[in-house]
Amino acid sequence: MSAPDLTADYVIVGAGSAGAALAARLSEDPAVSVLLLEAGGRDTDLNIHIPAAFGKLFRGPNDWNYDTVPQPQLNDRTVFWPRGKVLGGSSSLNAMMWVRGFAADYDEWADAAGPRWSWEELVPYFRRVERTDDPDEPTQGADGVQPVEHQRDPRPHTAAFLRAAAEAGHPVVPANLPDRPGFSQTMVTEHRGARASTVDSYLKPAAKRRNLRIVTGAFVRRVTFDTNADPDAAPRATGVYVDLDGVTRHARAKREVILCGGAVNTPQLLMLSGIGPAEHLSEHGVGVVVDSPEVGANLQDHLLAGLAPAAIGGTLYGAERPAELANYFARRRGMLTSNVAEAYGFIRTSVADSRGEPDGLPDIEIIFAPVPYVGEGLVPVPDEGVSVGAILLRPVSRGTIRLASADPHRKPLIDPAYLSDADGHDAGAMIEGLLECDRLLQTEALREHLTGGWIQPAGSDGLSPRERAELTLRQYSHTLYHPAGTARMGADAASVVDPELRVRGVDGLRVADASIMPTVIRGHTNAPSIVIGEVAADLVRGR
Repeated sequence: MSAPDLTADYVIVGAGSAGAALAARLSEDPAVSVLLLEAGGRDTDLNIHIPAAFGKLFRGPNDWNYDTVPQPQLNDRTVFWPRGKVLGGSSSLNAMMWVRGFAADYDEWADAAGPRWSWEELVPYFRRVERTDDPDEPTQGADGVQPVEHQRDPRPHTAAFLRAAAEAGHPVVPANLPDRPGFSQTMVTEHRGARASTVDSYLKPAAKRRNLRIVTGAFVRRVTFDTNADPDAAPRATGVYVDLDGVTRHARAKREVILCGGAVNTPQLLMLSGIGPAEHLSEHGVGVVVDSPEVGANLQDHLLAGLAPAAIGGTLYGAERPAELANYFARRRGMLTSNVAEAYGFIRTSVADSRGEPDGLPDIEIIFAPVPYVGEGLVPVPDEGVSVGAILLRPVSRGTIRLASADPHRKPLIDPAYLSDADGHDAGAMIEGLLECDRLLQTEALREHLTGGWIQPAGSDGLSPRERAELTLRQYSHTLYHPAGTARMGADAASVVDPELRVRGVDGLRVADASIMPTVIRGHTNAPSIVIGEVAADLVRGR
C-alpha cells in the first residue's frame, strides 16, 4: 500500500479553534488544496461531547498534558495546563464559555497591528462565526456556523448567584455586550445539549470537499525551508517534517505553511524550526534561520483563584447518578448539559485605577460554578458545594515558552511567571477580586444555599476574608486555560508576525492562533481564536 500524498497548496498545522476555521474557509475555493495536520486523534471520546464531562478529558489521550515550571509566587507549585490534542483542539476540551471580551480589547490590537484588527473591522467576522440564540444587540451574529446558545438546564444556584450580584450592586446584563461590564449567565458553544466544537461547526461540513485532506496522528517536528534560494532573499517555507505511522515524512506546501498550534505549541515549533532567540536556539543545537527574540516571550494567561463553600444540595455533585445519565441520553437535558461555569461577571478594582487602565473597563472577572471546582479539575467532586472565583484579566506579568531540548517530543518549558510583576499589581487585583467573591457569598441570595462550611480552603472557618483570600491565591490558584501572546503580531519590526500574520524574516509562513494576540483579551480566548482563523483565511486569499 503506497503512502498517502502529503502535498498541498496550503499545509496547516493544528486543527483547533483557529486551524479548523482556516482550513474550512480556504477549502471553499475548489481551485486550491488544503492539508490539515493534527497531532491528536478523532473526536470520538464520548466525554468530548457531554458538556459536564470535560474534566474527564484532563491528563488523557486527548490532552497535551502540560505543566508549568514551579511558580515562586504560588508556593513553588507547578500548575496543570491542559490543551486539546484532538480534532477541534481546545474547543473539544474547554468549558464551552463564549465570552468575546470588550471592544477596547480589539482596539488595543489595532494600536499594535493596524486598523484591520480593530473592533469595528472584526465585528463582521464575529457575525460570520456566530449562530447566536436570540441575539441581544447588532454585533452578535445569528446566521453563522458556530452555535452560541443559552444553557438548557442551569442549576438554581446560578440564578441565585446573579441575584447575589444584583444585591451587591452589580448590573446583571445580557452576555457579550461589547462595552458594558456586568454579570451574565454564560452563553455556551453547545447545540441541543451537546458540545459544539470547531469540528462540528467547521470540519464536518467541509470534510466532504475533495480538496481538503485532514490527517490525524500527525506530529509535526519542524518547518522546512528552501536552501537553494537566492542567498540575498529570505528563506522560504516549503513544508514540514511530520511523524506519521512511525515514519517521518515531508509534507510539502506549494504556497504556504500556516501554524495553528496555539500559544504553547506554535512558539515551540518555530524555535525547533530555527526561528527564535538565537542564543537560546544555539544552546540546544538548533540552527538559526531567523534571530527573533520575541518568539516564546510575552506569554500571558488568566490566573483563577476560587473559593468553594459547602452547599445544602442541588448542585452538580449528583451529575453522574443514573437518573441524570438517562435524562441526558434520552432528552439531552439535565445536569450533564452544564458547562460547569454557568455564570460570570466583570468588576474593576482600585488596582486598575492605579495602573491607569482605561476608564470603565474591568480587570477582574468573577466566575461561578454550581459545583466545588477543586484540585485543578483533576479530582472527583468531593461534596455538595459551589465555586466563586476571581480571574486576573489584565496581567502585568509576562512569561515564556522555551525549549527543553531539540527533541520535538520533549515538552517545552512553560513559565507563565504568575504574579511576578515588581509592583505587585497582579496579586493586589486578585486579592480585591477574592474579597468581592467573599462579599458575594455573604449576600442573602447565596447564603440560603450554603451550609456555612468550606470545601476550599478547607478548615478556613476562622480566617478573615483577607486571610482566606491570601491563602487561596497562593495555594489553590490555577490557570483559566487562556495562554496567549507568544508569537505576537505587530507593525513594529520586533514583532514575531506582521499585521498579515506573516512570520518576519521568512517567506511562505504564517501563524494564526492565540499566540499572535499582542495582549490577552478581557474575556475568553476561544471566540477570538476562531475569528483569527477567519481573518487569516481572508488574508491568505488576498481579501
